[in-house]
Amino acid sequence: MLFIYNIFQLIFVIICFPILLILFLKVKKFRFGFFKKLGFFEFKDDFKETQNILIHAVSVGEINAVENFINKVLDNRDRNVSKIFISTVTKTGYDLAEKKFKNKVDGIFCFPYDFYFSVKLFLKKLNLKKVIIAETEIWPNFVNIAKKMKIELYIINGRISPNSYCGYKKLGFFFSRILNKYTKILMQTKEDALRIVDIGANRNIVEVMGNLKFDIIKILNKNEIYNLKSQFKIEDKKMMISGSTHKGEDEIVINVYKKVKQSNSNFKMILAPRHPERYSEVINLLKKENIKFGKRSQNATFEKNDIILLDTMGELSKLYSICDFAFIGGSFVKTGGHNPLEATLWDKPTISGPFYFNFKDVYNILKNKNSAFIVNNENEFYDITIKLLCDKAFYNLSMQNCKDVFIENKGAVDKAYKLIFK
Repeated sequence: MLFIYNIFQLIFVIICFPILLILFLKVKKFRFGFFKKLGFFEFKDDFKETQNILIHAVSVGEINAVENFINKVLDNRDRNVSKIFISTVTKTGYDLAEKKFKNKVDGIFCFPYDFYFSVKLFLKKLNLKKVIIAETEIWPNFVNIAKKMKIELYIINGRISPNSYCGYKKLGFFFSRILNKYTKILMQTKEDALRIVDIGANRNIVEVMGNLKFDIIKILNKNEIYNLKSQFKIEDKKMMISGSTHKGEDEIVINVYKKVKQSNSNFKMILAPRHPERYSEVINLLKKENIKFGKRSQNATFEKNDIILLDTMGELSKLYSICDFAFIGGSFVKTGGHNPLEATLWDKPTISGPFYFNFKDVYNILKNKNSAFIVNNENEFYDITIKLLCDKAFYNLSMQNCKDVFIENKGAVDKAYKLIFK
């Protein structure tokens, strides 16, 4: 089967070569790490006596998801016994890995294309003992060669959507042979575990570990939260944060705010555009709507303002601690949403537009627990905002649901670490 897989790869490259060449020449992100992904990179291998570990995370979302796990591995390793490497595929993922781990790990690499020769070159240079792959990436040549080289293979934070399950199931006769070369496969939920077993994985190597994204911790104590509230002079006011908004969303958010304000005079909002270059554009919009607003950079408060523009960097995640609920941007445009757990962590219900595919797994859990609410248009946004503001029992239950979500889903980092290293 692997022979056929490699023949198909060769045929695909030959047929698509003109298209691939155009993409290489015209699309910058396609060129990123191209030769390194073919296995052609310089790396001095002086670790012959060590048991090196590679943790692979394909892009930004996966890097963020495995951050605490990587730190756990780093905190517990013996530097004389093992070196820790990270690999990724995309430029944004690589840049984030460098930002978070450049001075902590022993190397950051581009994961190889799944050609026989590129995988062989990659694995020989790194002298690996374990490979830990975030989420469910299954590369037949990589798995087969790693197994032949007696490298332990793990999947962590694995998940399989219903659509992916159908695709894998049709080729179960092929993927079952690949899956059973893993040492352990650690899936997020029971449903994910059942799906991968049904595809062909041996149930003895499959475990449920939970979701790594829920293993984040609060960075402020009660006094710090109180001080933040004092800075904004919130007092008895109700406040929503509209976080990480993109072009086209600010108008929706402001329209909803104005309508809610008509019947809730104490309603306030922090508006946090995702990109700093859009601050002036949003300021012009606020002026056009005749809204009293101030800038966080000028220490504006809600004493004289209805909206405060968050025009500072690095504050949004902690400011969720002082809101009553939050709208998570990037979800009324096809960006795919942003991480709602930054607000849920503080027991704050979240509202999202219909495009949340970047965090679909998280939103599915939050939706089922009624701690996040998906709205399809401005009217639905207004309705759920009014309900959260005016229905005290509904709001309190939503807050409790936020707490319960973390109680039920935390602990994945420790469980994964024990299953792999103990």
